[in-house]
Amino acid sequence: MDLASAGLHDQPFRTHGKPATLVPYEGFRSALSALDQARRTSLGITLLQGPPLSGKSLLIREFLAELPADVSVAVVDGTGLNMHGLLEALLRQFGYVVEFDSPNELFAMLRMFVLHQAATHAPPVIVIENAHALNRSGLRAVSQLAALQVRQFGAVRIVLASDRSLGSLPGEMAFEGTCLRVSGDIHVRPLTMEETAGYLHAKLRAAGSKVPEYVFPQSVCNELWRASGGWPGVLDRVALLALARAQTLPVALACIERPVVPRGTWESAVEAVINDPAGESPAPPTLYMSHDGTLLQTIEFTSQRLLVGRSEHNDIAVDSRFVSRHHLLLVRNGGSTFLMDLNSTNGTFVNSRRVSNHVLVHDDVIAVGHHRVKFSDPHATRRGSLDGSEFADTTIMKTLEDMRALLARENTEVLPVSSENEPTLSS
Repeated sequence: MDLASAGLHDQPFRTHGKPATLVPYEGFRSALSALDQARRTSLGITLLQGPPLSGKSLLIREFLAELPADVSVAVVDGTGLNMHGLLEALLRQFGYVVEFDSPNELFAMLRMFVLHQAATHAPPVIVIENAHALNRSGLRAVSQLAALQVRQFGAVRIVLASDRSLGSLPGEMAFEGTCLRVSGDIHVRPLTMEETAGYLHAKLRAAGSKVPEYVFPQSVCNELWRASGGWPGVLDRVALLALARAQTLPVALACIERPVVPRGTWESAVEAVINDPAGESPAPPTLYMSHDGTLLQTIEFTSQRLLVGRSEHNDIAVDSRFVSRHHLLLVRNGGSTFLMDLNSTNGTFVNSRRVSNHVLVHDDVIAVGHHRVKFSDPHATRRGSLDGSEFADTTIMKTLEDMRALLARENTEVLPVSSENEPTLSS
Protein backbone atom coordinates (compact mmCIF):
# COMPACT_ATOMS: atom_id res chain seq x y z
CA MET A 1 0.00 0.00 0.00
CA ASP A 2 1.37 3.42 -0.88
CA LEU A 3 1.41 6.36 1.54
CA ALA A 4 -1.49 8.21 -0.06
CA SER A 5 -3.76 5.16 0.12
CA ALA A 6 -3.09 5.00 3.85
CA GLY A 7 -3.95 8.69 4.23
CA LEU A 8 -0.33 9.74 4.74
CA HIS A 9 1.64 12.58 3.20
CA ASP A 10 4.98 11.58 4.69
CA GLN A 11 6.93 8.48 5.66
CA PRO A 12 5.95 7.78 9.31
CA PHE A 13 8.62 5.21 10.08
CA ARG A 14 11.92 6.51 8.78
CA THR A 15 14.70 3.97 9.05
CA HIS A 16 17.57 6.38 8.36
CA GLY A 17 18.44 9.87 9.52
CA LYS A 18 16.37 12.05 11.79
CA PRO A 19 12.81 10.81 12.44
CA ALA A 20 9.87 12.90 11.25
CA THR A 21 8.77 13.26 14.86
CA LEU A 22 10.33 12.35 18.19
CA VAL A 23 8.14 10.14 20.34
CA PRO A 24 9.83 9.79 23.73
CA TYR A 25 8.99 6.81 25.94
CA GLU A 26 10.02 5.88 29.46
CA GLY A 27 13.22 4.02 28.52
CA PHE A 28 14.29 6.91 26.26
CA ARG A 29 13.52 9.58 28.86
CA SER A 30 15.29 7.60 31.57
CA ALA A 31 18.46 7.15 29.49
CA LEU A 32 18.44 10.80 28.40
CA SER A 33 18.08 11.95 32.00
CA ALA A 34 20.89 9.61 33.09
CA LEU A 35 23.17 11.00 30.36
CA ASP A 36 22.48 14.56 31.46
CA GLN A 37 22.96 13.67 35.12
CA ALA A 38 26.29 11.98 34.35
CA ARG A 39 27.46 15.04 32.41
CA ARG A 40 26.82 17.24 35.43
CA THR A 41 28.99 15.15 37.74
CA SER A 42 32.72 15.64 38.18
CA LEU A 43 33.50 12.19 36.79
CA GLY A 44 34.85 11.56 33.33
CA ILE A 45 33.27 8.55 31.55
CA THR A 46 29.72 7.35 30.89
CA LEU A 47 28.95 3.95 29.36
CA LEU A 48 25.95 3.88 26.99
CA GLN A 49 24.94 0.42 25.82
CA GLY A 50 22.09 -0.92 23.72
CA PRO A 51 21.71 -3.52 20.96
CA PRO A 52 21.50 -2.51 17.27
CA LEU A 53 18.33 -0.51 16.48
CA SER A 54 17.72 0.26 20.17
CA GLY A 55 17.66 4.03 19.62
CA LYS A 56 21.19 4.95 20.76
CA SER A 57 21.86 7.26 17.81
CA LEU A 58 18.65 9.22 18.39
CA LEU A 59 19.39 9.32 22.10
CA ILE A 60 22.87 10.74 21.47
CA ARG A 61 21.47 13.27 18.99
CA GLU A 62 18.91 14.53 21.52
CA PHE A 63 21.47 14.59 24.33
CA LEU A 64 23.84 16.73 22.26
CA ALA A 65 21.01 19.00 21.06
CA GLU A 66 20.13 19.85 24.66
CA LEU A 67 23.68 20.84 25.63
CA PRO A 68 24.39 24.51 26.37
CA ALA A 69 25.74 26.48 23.38
CA ASP A 70 29.18 26.94 24.97
CA VAL A 71 29.87 23.19 25.24
CA SER A 72 32.29 21.90 22.58
CA VAL A 73 31.29 18.52 21.13
CA ALA A 74 33.08 15.79 19.19
CA VAL A 75 31.47 12.57 17.89
CA VAL A 76 33.66 9.86 16.38
CA ASP A 77 33.33 6.21 15.37
CA GLY A 78 35.88 4.26 17.38
CA THR A 79 36.01 1.22 15.13
CA GLY A 80 39.65 0.23 14.78
CA LEU A 81 41.02 3.58 15.95
CA ASN A 82 44.39 3.53 17.69
CA MET A 83 45.69 6.38 19.83
CA HIS A 84 46.95 8.41 16.87
CA GLY A 85 43.73 7.94 14.86
CA LEU A 86 41.46 8.77 17.80
CA LEU A 87 43.37 11.92 18.81
CA GLU A 88 43.49 13.14 15.21
CA ALA A 89 39.75 12.51 14.70
CA LEU A 90 38.89 14.39 17.92
CA LEU A 91 41.06 17.38 17.02
CA ARG A 92 39.45 17.63 13.58
CA GLN A 93 36.00 17.48 15.20
CA PHE A 94 36.99 20.36 17.45
CA GLY A 95 38.00 22.39 14.41
CA TYR A 96 41.78 21.96 14.38
CA VAL A 97 43.93 21.55 11.28
CA VAL A 98 46.21 18.70 12.33
CA GLU A 99 49.86 19.21 11.42
CA PHE A 100 51.55 16.81 13.86
CA ASP A 101 52.41 13.15 13.37
CA SER A 102 53.44 12.22 16.90
CA PRO A 103 50.73 10.93 19.28
CA ASN A 104 52.45 12.86 22.08
CA GLU A 105 52.13 16.11 20.13
CA LEU A 106 48.51 15.36 19.25
CA PHE A 107 47.67 14.61 22.87
CA ALA A 108 49.42 17.79 24.03
CA MET A 109 47.34 19.87 21.60
CA LEU A 110 44.10 18.16 22.65
CA ARG A 111 45.01 18.45 26.32
CA MET A 112 45.56 22.20 25.98
CA PHE A 113 42.19 22.62 24.24
CA VAL A 114 40.29 20.50 26.79
CA LEU A 115 41.80 22.23 29.82
CA HIS A 116 41.16 25.69 28.35
CA GLN A 117 37.52 24.86 27.56
CA ALA A 118 36.90 23.38 30.99
CA ALA A 119 38.47 26.40 32.72
CA THR A 120 36.76 29.13 30.68
CA HIS A 121 33.49 27.66 29.40
CA ALA A 122 32.37 24.11 30.20
CA PRO A 123 33.98 20.67 29.97
CA PRO A 124 33.87 19.45 26.34
CA VAL A 125 31.78 16.38 25.51
CA ILE A 126 33.28 13.51 23.51
CA VAL A 127 31.06 10.72 22.18
CA ILE A 128 32.82 7.60 20.90
CA GLU A 129 30.49 5.21 19.08
CA ASN A 130 31.41 1.52 18.73
CA ALA A 131 33.71 1.98 21.70
CA HIS A 132 34.12 -1.80 22.04
CA ALA A 133 36.05 -1.77 18.74
CA LEU A 134 38.69 0.76 19.81
CA ASN A 135 42.29 -0.34 19.47
CA ARG A 136 44.08 -0.96 22.78
CA SER A 137 46.13 2.20 22.41
CA GLY A 138 42.89 4.06 21.63
CA LEU A 139 41.48 2.87 24.94
CA ARG A 140 44.62 4.12 26.65
CA ALA A 141 44.08 7.55 25.10
CA VAL A 142 40.51 7.57 26.44
CA SER A 143 41.69 6.83 29.96
CA GLN A 144 44.34 9.56 29.77
CA LEU A 145 41.75 12.07 28.61
CA ALA A 146 39.43 11.04 31.44
CA ALA A 147 42.23 11.68 33.94
CA LEU A 148 42.57 15.38 32.97
CA GLN A 149 41.36 17.71 35.71
CA VAL A 150 40.70 21.39 36.31
CA ARG A 151 40.38 22.44 39.94
CA GLN A 152 39.97 18.78 40.97
CA PHE A 153 37.09 18.26 38.53
CA GLY A 154 37.14 16.20 35.36
CA ALA A 155 38.04 18.40 32.39
CA VAL A 156 36.15 16.37 29.80
CA ARG A 157 32.97 14.28 29.64
CA ILE A 158 33.31 11.10 27.58
CA VAL A 159 30.39 8.93 26.45
CA LEU A 160 31.44 5.46 25.28
CA ALA A 161 28.59 4.00 23.22
CA SER A 162 28.31 0.42 22.00
CA ASP A 163 25.82 -2.18 20.78
CA ARG A 164 27.16 -4.63 23.36
CA SER A 165 27.81 -4.56 27.08
CA LEU A 166 30.82 -2.46 28.14
CA GLY A 167 30.77 -3.68 31.72
CA SER A 168 34.21 -5.25 31.46
CA LEU A 169 35.82 -2.24 29.76
CA PRO A 170 37.04 -0.50 32.94
CA GLY A 171 39.02 -3.62 33.80
CA GLU A 172 40.83 -3.76 30.47
CA MET A 173 44.62 -3.77 30.65
CA ALA A 174 44.73 -0.44 28.81
CA PHE A 175 43.34 1.29 31.88
CA GLU A 176 45.80 -0.06 34.44
CA GLY A 177 47.56 2.64 36.37
CA THR A 178 45.30 5.40 35.05
CA CYS A 179 42.48 7.38 36.62
CA LEU A 180 39.41 5.87 35.00
CA ARG A 181 36.24 7.22 36.59
CA VAL A 182 32.82 5.99 35.48
CA SER A 183 29.88 8.30 36.21
CA GLY A 184 27.14 6.25 34.58
CA ASP A 185 26.50 2.71 33.30
CA ILE A 186 23.42 3.17 31.09
CA HIS A 187 21.60 0.36 29.29
CA VAL A 188 18.98 1.49 26.76
CA ARG A 189 15.60 -0.12 27.41
CA PRO A 190 12.83 -0.97 24.87
CA LEU A 191 9.24 0.24 24.80
CA THR A 192 6.68 -1.64 26.83
CA MET A 193 3.59 -3.10 25.18
CA GLU A 194 1.51 -0.33 26.78
CA GLU A 195 3.75 2.36 25.23
CA THR A 196 3.88 0.84 21.75
CA ALA A 197 0.42 1.84 20.54
CA GLY A 198 1.00 5.47 21.55
CA TYR A 199 4.38 5.45 19.81
CA LEU A 200 3.02 4.04 16.54
CA HIS A 201 -0.11 6.21 16.51
CA ALA A 202 1.90 9.39 17.21
CA LYS A 203 4.13 8.69 14.21
CA LEU A 204 1.15 7.94 11.95
CA ARG A 205 -0.60 11.10 13.12
CA ALA A 206 2.50 13.23 12.44
CA ALA A 207 2.64 11.78 8.91
CA GLY A 208 -0.95 12.83 8.17
CA SER A 209 -3.19 10.01 9.41
CA LYS A 210 -6.51 11.28 10.74
CA VAL A 211 -7.40 8.02 12.49
CA PRO A 212 -4.16 6.12 13.27
CA GLU A 213 -6.12 3.73 15.51
CA TYR A 214 -7.84 2.46 12.36
CA VAL A 215 -4.56 1.92 10.48
CA PHE A 216 -2.98 0.00 13.38
CA PRO A 217 -5.65 -1.33 15.79
CA GLN A 218 -4.62 -2.25 19.31
CA SER A 219 -4.26 -5.93 18.44
CA VAL A 220 -1.87 -5.06 15.60
CA CYS A 221 0.14 -2.73 17.87
CA ASN A 222 0.49 -5.51 20.43
CA GLU A 223 1.68 -7.94 17.76
CA LEU A 224 4.15 -5.38 16.38
CA TRP A 225 5.55 -5.05 19.89
CA ARG A 226 5.98 -8.82 20.17
CA ALA A 227 7.64 -8.98 16.75
CA SER A 228 10.10 -6.17 17.56
CA GLY A 229 10.74 -6.74 21.24
CA GLY A 230 9.89 -3.07 21.74
CA TRP A 231 13.19 -1.86 20.25
CA PRO A 232 12.26 1.34 18.38
CA GLY A 233 14.48 0.77 15.33
CA VAL A 234 13.14 -2.74 14.85
CA LEU A 235 9.58 -1.56 15.54
CA ASP A 236 9.86 1.14 12.85
CA ARG A 237 11.07 -1.37 10.28
CA VAL A 238 8.46 -4.00 11.09
CA ALA A 239 5.68 -1.38 11.09
CA LEU A 240 6.86 0.06 7.76
CA LEU A 241 6.97 -3.38 6.15
CA ALA A 242 3.51 -4.28 7.51
CA LEU A 243 2.10 -1.06 6.06
CA ALA A 244 3.71 -1.75 2.69
CA ARG A 245 2.37 -5.33 2.59
CA ALA A 246 -1.20 -4.38 3.48
CA GLN A 247 -3.70 -4.36 0.65
CA THR A 248 -6.46 -2.72 2.67
CA LEU A 249 -6.93 -0.99 6.00
CA PRO A 250 -6.78 -1.79 8.82
CA VAL A 251 -3.44 -3.56 8.55
CA ALA A 252 -3.87 -7.29 9.16
CA LEU A 253 -1.84 -9.41 11.58
CA ALA A 254 -0.67 -11.56 8.65
CA CYS A 255 1.28 -8.57 7.26
CA ILE A 256 3.64 -8.50 10.26
CA GLU A 257 7.10 -9.96 9.80
CA ARG A 258 8.82 -11.55 12.79
CA PRO A 259 12.59 -10.95 12.69
CA VAL A 260 15.15 -12.13 15.21
CA VAL A 261 14.81 -9.75 18.15
CA PRO A 262 18.04 -8.40 19.72
CA ARG A 263 18.72 -8.97 23.40
CA GLY A 264 19.32 -6.23 25.92
CA THR A 265 22.93 -5.44 26.75
CA TRP A 266 22.29 -5.81 30.48
CA GLU A 267 21.70 -9.52 29.89
CA SER A 268 25.28 -9.85 28.62
CA ALA A 269 26.54 -8.05 31.69
CA VAL A 270 24.63 -10.37 34.01
CA GLU A 271 25.81 -13.47 32.13
CA ALA A 272 29.42 -12.29 32.32
CA VAL A 273 29.23 -12.19 36.11
CA ILE A 274 27.47 -15.57 36.31
CA ASN A 275 29.90 -17.28 33.93
CA ASP A 276 32.96 -15.68 35.49
CA PRO A 277 32.54 -15.83 39.27
CA ALA A 278 36.07 -14.48 39.72
CA GLY A 279 35.17 -11.35 37.73
CA GLU A 280 34.17 -8.00 39.16
CA SER A 281 30.80 -7.65 40.89
CA PRO A 282 28.04 -5.68 39.16
CA ALA A 283 27.85 -1.98 39.92
CA PRO A 284 25.66 -1.15 42.93
CA PRO A 285 22.11 0.12 42.39
CA THR A 286 21.46 3.86 42.07
CA LEU A 287 18.53 5.74 43.57
CA TYR A 288 17.22 8.95 41.98
CA MET A 289 15.07 11.04 44.33
CA SER A 290 12.81 13.68 42.80
CA HIS A 291 9.97 15.99 43.79
CA ASP A 292 7.51 17.44 41.27
CA GLY A 293 9.73 16.27 38.42
CA THR A 294 12.90 17.93 39.82
CA LEU A 295 15.83 15.66 40.63
CA LEU A 296 16.89 16.33 44.23
CA GLN A 297 19.45 13.67 44.97
CA THR A 298 21.34 10.74 43.43
CA ILE A 299 22.34 7.99 45.87
CA GLU A 300 24.63 5.07 45.07
CA PHE A 301 23.45 2.09 47.14
CA THR A 302 26.84 0.82 48.29
CA SER A 303 25.89 -0.06 51.88
CA GLN A 304 23.93 -3.05 53.12
CA ARG A 305 20.88 -1.06 54.10
CA LEU A 306 19.33 2.39 53.66
CA LEU A 307 16.81 3.90 56.06
CA VAL A 308 14.43 6.47 54.57
CA GLY A 309 12.29 8.91 56.53
CA ARG A 310 11.74 12.42 57.86
CA SER A 311 14.20 12.20 60.75
CA GLU A 312 17.74 13.48 60.22
CA HIS A 313 18.98 10.15 61.64
CA ASN A 314 17.96 8.41 58.40
CA ASP A 315 20.43 7.56 55.65
CA ILE A 316 18.07 9.41 53.29
CA ALA A 317 16.23 12.24 55.05
CA VAL A 318 13.05 13.48 53.34
CA ASP A 319 11.84 16.79 54.71
CA SER A 320 8.09 16.40 54.26
CA ARG A 321 5.15 16.19 56.64
CA PHE A 322 3.74 13.40 54.47
CA VAL A 323 6.71 11.16 55.30
CA SER A 324 6.96 9.27 58.60
CA ARG A 325 9.94 9.73 60.91
CA HIS A 326 11.20 6.30 59.81
CA HIS A 327 9.23 5.48 56.68
CA LEU A 328 10.89 2.54 54.94
CA LEU A 329 13.98 0.36 54.90
CA LEU A 330 15.93 -0.90 51.86
CA VAL A 331 18.10 -3.98 52.38
CA ARG A 332 20.65 -5.48 49.99
CA ASN A 333 21.29 -9.23 49.99
CA GLY A 334 23.63 -10.49 47.29
CA GLY A 335 22.27 -9.16 44.01
CA SER A 336 18.77 -8.51 45.37
CA THR A 337 17.22 -5.46 47.00
CA PHE A 338 14.04 -5.54 49.01
CA LEU A 339 11.92 -2.85 50.56
CA MET A 340 10.10 -2.87 53.90
CA ASP A 341 7.53 -0.30 54.88
CA LEU A 342 8.05 0.55 58.57
CA ASN A 343 4.34 0.96 59.38
CA SER A 344 4.39 4.44 57.87
CA THR A 345 1.32 6.62 58.29
CA ASN A 346 0.74 7.35 54.60
CA GLY A 347 2.17 4.11 53.24
CA THR A 348 4.79 3.23 50.64
CA PHE A 349 3.92 2.70 46.98
CA VAL A 350 5.89 0.96 44.23
CA ASN A 351 4.70 1.65 40.69
CA SER A 352 1.48 3.15 42.15
CA ARG A 353 0.69 0.03 44.21
CA ARG A 354 0.83 0.09 48.01
CA VAL A 355 3.29 -2.42 49.44
CA SER A 356 4.56 -3.52 52.82
CA ASN A 357 7.37 -5.83 51.65
CA HIS A 358 8.59 -5.80 48.08
CA VAL A 359 11.48 -7.11 45.97
CA LEU A 360 12.71 -4.30 43.70
CA VAL A 361 13.62 -4.63 40.03
CA HIS A 362 15.21 -2.18 37.61
CA ASP A 363 13.24 1.05 36.99
CA ASP A 364 10.80 0.53 39.88
CA VAL A 365 9.46 3.88 41.14
CA ILE A 366 8.95 4.19 44.91
CA ALA A 367 6.49 6.86 46.12
CA VAL A 368 7.20 8.28 49.59
CA GLY A 369 4.68 11.02 50.28
CA HIS A 370 5.01 13.45 47.36
CA HIS A 371 8.59 12.36 46.66
CA ARG A 372 9.62 9.74 44.11
CA VAL A 373 12.63 7.45 44.28
CA LYS A 374 13.57 5.63 41.09
CA PHE A 375 15.49 2.38 41.62
CA SER A 376 18.08 1.73 38.91
CA ASP A 377 19.83 -1.64 38.79
CA PRO A 378 20.10 -3.22 35.30
CA HIS A 379 21.06 -6.52 36.93
CA ALA A 380 17.81 -6.69 38.94
CA THR A 381 15.47 -8.21 36.35
CA ARG A 382 13.68 -10.89 38.40
CA ARG A 383 10.97 -9.89 40.85
CA GLY A 384 11.42 -12.94 43.07
CA SER A 385 9.60 -13.60 46.31
CA LEU A 386 10.22 -12.57 49.89
CA ASP A 387 9.34 -16.12 50.88
CA GLY A 388 12.20 -17.57 48.86
CA SER A 389 15.24 -19.09 50.50
CA GLU A 390 17.44 -16.31 49.09
CA PHE A 391 15.87 -13.93 51.62
CA ALA A 392 15.97 -16.29 54.60
CA ASP A 393 19.48 -15.10 55.32
CA THR A 394 21.12 -14.37 58.68
CA THR A 395 22.61 -11.18 57.24
CA ILE A 396 19.16 -9.75 56.61
CA MET A 397 17.92 -10.82 60.02
CA LYS A 398 20.95 -9.17 61.60
CA THR A 399 20.21 -5.98 59.66
CA LEU A 400 16.65 -5.95 60.94
CA GLU A 401 17.81 -6.52 64.50
CA ASP A 402 20.27 -3.65 64.17
CA MET A 403 17.53 -1.41 62.84
CA ARG A 404 15.17 -2.26 65.69
CA ALA A 405 17.94 -1.41 68.15
CA LEU A 406 18.65 1.86 66.36
CA LEU A 407 15.00 2.86 66.34
CA ALA A 408 14.57 1.95 70.00
CA ARG A 409 17.67 3.97 70.94
CA GLU A 410 16.49 7.01 69.01
CA ASN A 411 13.00 6.78 70.50
CA THR A 412 14.60 6.85 73.95
CA GLU A 413 16.79 9.81 73.06
CA VAL A 414 13.85 11.95 71.96
CA LEU A 415 11.62 11.26 74.97
CA PRO A 416 10.57 14.64 76.48
CA VAL A 417 11.78 15.71 79.92
CA SER A 418 9.14 15.98 82.60
CA SER A 419 8.49 19.68 81.98
CA GLU A 420 7.92 19.28 78.25
CA ASN A 421 4.66 18.66 76.40
CA GLU A 422 2.54 18.57 79.56
CA PRO A 423 -1.06 19.65 79.11
CA THR A 424 -1.95 23.08 80.53
CA LEU A 425 -5.22 24.80 81.35
CA SER A 426 -6.06 27.75 79.19
CA SER A 427 -6.88 30.89 81.09
